[in-house]
Amino acid sequence: MENKQKLELTWIGKGDEPKIEPRILIQDKEKSYGDENTENMLIHGDNLLALKALEQQYAGQVKCIYIDPPYNTGSAFEHYDDNLEHSIWLNLMKARLIILRNLLTDDGLFAIQIDDNEFAHLFLLMCEIYGTKNLKTICVKMSEPTGVKMASVNKAGSIPKLKEYIIIAKKNGIKGLDLEKIPKSGWDNEYKTYCSNITDDMLKKVKDILNDENRTDADIQYVDEIVKNIGFCNIKDAAKNMGEIADENWCFKNANRIVQFATLTGGARDIAISKKDSYNELPSAFAIQTSQKKMYLIRGDFNTDTKLSRCKLLFADLYLTVNPGDLWTDIKTTGLDNEGTVDFQNGKKPERLIYRIIRMNTSPGDLVLDSFLGSGTTAAVAHKMGRRWIGVELGEHCYTHCIPRLQKVVDGEQGGISKAVNWQGGGGFKFYELAPSLLKQDKYGNWIIDKDIYNSDMLAAAVAKLNGYEYAPDEKDFWKQGHSHGNSFIFTTTQYITAEYIDKLSKEIDFDQSLLICCPAFDVKLNDRYDNITIKKIPKSVLDKCEYGKDNYNLNIVEVPEFDGEDFDDE
Repeated sequence: MENKQKLELTWIGKGDEPKIEPRILIQDKEKSYGDENTENMLIHGDNLLALKALEQQYAGQVKCIYIDPPYNTGSAFEHYDDNLEHSIWLNLMKARLIILRNLLTDDGLFAIQIDDNEFAHLFLLMCEIYGTKNLKTICVKMSEPTGVKMASVNKAGSIPKLKEYIIIAKKNGIKGLDLEKIPKSGWDNEYKTYCSNITDDMLKKVKDILNDENRTDADIQYVDEIVKNIGFCNIKDAAKNMGEIADENWCFKNANRIVQFATLTGGARDIAISKKDSYNELPSAFAIQTSQKKMYLIRGDFNTDTKLSRCKLLFADLYLTVNPGDLWTDIKTTGLDNEGTVDFQNGKKPERLIYRIIRMNTSPGDLVLDSFLGSGTTAAVAHKMGRRWIGVELGEHCYTHCIPRLQKVVDGEQGGISKAVNWQGGGGFKFYELAPSLLKQDKYGNWIIDKDIYNSDMLAAAVAKLNGYEYAPDEKDFWKQGHSHGNSFIFTTTQYITAEYIDKLSKEIDFDQSLLICCPAFDVKLNDRYDNITIKKIPKSVLDKCEYGKDNYNLNIVEVPEFDGEDFDDE
């Protein structure tokens, strides 16, 4: 008999996930910015409600998701015991993680950053959702071993926090990641020599030949001729001569001219020594090719007497994109106060970290999502990289941080990765607010449509979404307000539907089309009249689809702003 038992994490309330109302999104054109035709979306509101609002339209379309949720530090649920605290956090996270998985493309990458407080629980939850074989964990340095925290290391229980975790997941295994595109930092630490006396066109051709296994003897001779007078100088001196400072951004910008002298061993080293000895006048550099068709550039004056001589030239732009593995210590994660021109105490992630994650699995034009947007880093980086993006943020800093930061990105802000990707500005974003709940309770406790907020168009859009239809009013046929699979349509109206009305409407509906009509009331037995027309009452027909009137599924980390509209109680 097959054993169907499985390893899983249990907690108080598991299985009682909330039935989320799929709200509609309302664009605020005054807060939108830049290109009016942009597909980028900045959404203000509870992110679980926002994800539900996005699920129908964007299911299977997001190529990369990065989230940095509240870490449940122990102060989030101070009125509960520890078990209930973790249970609440897990329940709220599970609901989000399931929708986020639905949004991913089949080859999409999901990355979630967390610290020790919930890592173990979160990893087991991710195992349930994605499967253990589809996960990898990266340890990333997030703090420097300096300051007061290190001075107290000998006190009981005071092990300084220097790292966090990034759990990455794909639906069908951690494969297909473009590891050659994972950019490693530390430019000025690893590559200290600047290459001069050669034009950019010449450099490009040299590198093309280096990477071409079908190169000819003439190609090798060409490279020899080009590099024989190449100039090598310290990068600090080179930058100074240009009137600049040799910081990380300068090295990134000039990576095509920065080289490292690395060790060459074995048969390749023997070839290099032999060729060096053949010269009457020693060149600054020369090329060799091994029997395996590998080609190397060699520094002319390398020491042949040293067994492990430093002679091979590695160009930074070719070799700094190496796979950093699952221990990321090379990205500067401190001193980010001014990055993005917004201050976000203890929460801002470096643009280079997000750049690495997005670059692992996307190309320009792909869709990136962050539902815990914080100060706006993910959206800013995706924008600069030419990706489409969706960002969701609940807190007031959606207005005070995200909007101004992303406006500056559109205007060409030059912080973070801007110089590395040659960002010059452009594009835009549309700003959305989550609509209030469709239904409210009257003074008798009955659920009714909130007519003070929902006009006819908003009502039609909300009812379409609740029934699984895409709201897309047809310009010709008024009854085609939304469509689903095949020729299935929906029509929502506040009118009372009569038999005469249905008879007239039926003449416009083809035999292979079906129509769902949602209305407050209708004549008896109308649903027996036509096989391809179904009529349902609202709000009765949607009452059981989800829970209404709840605007807060937050993780109790940030203060939730109340909807500041007027009081909608019936008179």
